[in-house]
Amino acid sequence: MKVISLETIIPNFLKQRAFLTPNRNALVFENKTWSFAQLFEKAKDYAQTISSLGIKQEDTVALLMKNRPSTVFIIHALQQLRVKAVFLNHRLTPSEMTFQLKDSQAKLLISDDDFKHILNEIHPLYDSLPLLTFKELESLPKKDIEVVKEYMLSDICSIMYTSGTTGNPKGVLQTFGNHWWSAVGSALNLGIRDDDAWLCTVPIFHISGLSILMRSVIYGIPVYLMEQFNETKVNTLLQTGDITIMSVVGAMLQRMVSSLNEQGYHSKFRCMLLGGGPAPRPLLEACAEKGIPVFQSYGMTETSSQIVTLAPEDSLKKLGSAGKPLFPSELKIMSEGKVNKPFEPGEIVVKGPNVTIGYLNRPEANQNSFCEGWLKTGDIGYVDEEGYLFVMDRRSDLIISGGENIYPAEIEEVLLAHPNVEEAGVTGIKDEVWGQVPIGFVVLNHSVSEEELISFCRKKLAKYKIPKKLYKVESLPRNASNKLLRRRLIEIIPKDMEI
Repeated sequence: MKVISLETIIPNFLKQRAFLTPNRNALVFENKTWSFAQLFEKAKDYAQTISSLGIKQEDTVALLMKNRPSTVFIIHALQQLRVKAVFLNHRLTPSEMTFQLKDSQAKLLISDDDFKHILNEIHPLYDSLPLLTFKELESLPKKDIEVVKEYMLSDICSIMYTSGTTGNPKGVLQTFGNHWWSAVGSALNLGIRDDDAWLCTVPIFHISGLSILMRSVIYGIPVYLMEQFNETKVNTLLQTGDITIMSVVGAMLQRMVSSLNEQGYHSKFRCMLLGGGPAPRPLLEACAEKGIPVFQSYGMTETSSQIVTLAPEDSLKKLGSAGKPLFPSELKIMSEGKVNKPFEPGEIVVKGPNVTIGYLNRPEANQNSFCEGWLKTGDIGYVDEEGYLFVMDRRSDLIISGGENIYPAEIEEVLLAHPNVEEAGVTGIKDEVWGQVPIGFVVLNHSVSEEELISFCRKKLAKYKIPKKLYKVESLPRNASNKLLRRRLIEIIPKDMEI
């Protein structure tokens, strides 16, 4: 007889929440509200439809959807079936999406109705994959099913792709246990109040957005959902007293602070959770002047949202710090296999039940990234004498633009695919609006215009990944091993020598 420890299973999140607090608000979108009981009924309804298509437990379904109630319904529907969800960033090109669909072995792609044109472009690239819009899904028959009662904490819940240093996206496996412990760690840090409500304007296809939905059903608090970020609407909502917590990146917060009137936010608003890199001092000071409680944080897709957080009372005292690890998690700084002393820069290494179990179909990446339960983040930083983390470089060469991660290698690979490009290098430069934007450097073997190369990139890269400027150079900076030194690219910008 096989004995299963109770520590390895947990009740179906939404089913349990609908049983415990059925009449509490679960979701608010524009002028519509759904209780947890109503959300559960919606999820079951769509689970029956999805099941009628032959989708079963442990299958994978991809979602190409915006921040809308329909997205929330489908996510929870998949969880009722214990079907893995792959989240597609709608800013990617059809070819980029197709790679993720094939790599994840998705059995179905569900999209918003206004992405029908993207489905039409994906179809010839992957003609064996069933493609449905939400409207088409609603017209299908239903199949009687029983929703799952429990999850194994090790069951895969979601897959999100993150670019790697080789330019090939890796599917991050997120278990129900990862989401559970991420929510628990956040609750132990921020606390939970009866009147809590979390505003979600960040994309649900990012872990920052999905984690809010998971916290909602685990905590029993409502999500106020916005299809897209608008600082004027957000500021107005935060003045009503309906919202207590919001997740942002620096560019969003800057726009909010700039347009905020003297009234400030309602006293019930208690947490502005800031990710996407340390905030500049002027922004923190402006927030302090206006009484905005900013919690700086550090996290990634692999840690199921933030794993390190800095409380507001420490934000100016520990300027530039991301804070300390959440309660269930651990952190250390390592160099050459040894733990560094305070203030010694090294690789940030993390451990905890919220950390991914690995990358999909990437045995080599898993071997290189994990050691005895510790994840090597690839980020460089240090801790001070009190254990506060300071992040120096996000994954070394990573470009963070408006909260989006951009890996130079991915752009370089596209540039090198052009027949007239011999060598390519990409780095990020500071931008007042987006934080950083990518620029490129190319060594040419035949003449080609900047416009032609940019047009070439547009066919293969999401808009935010396209270099804002291209420079023609004679050579690229490299070390003795011929490795490209991206950090030195900025030093060789030729004056008035664009392509």
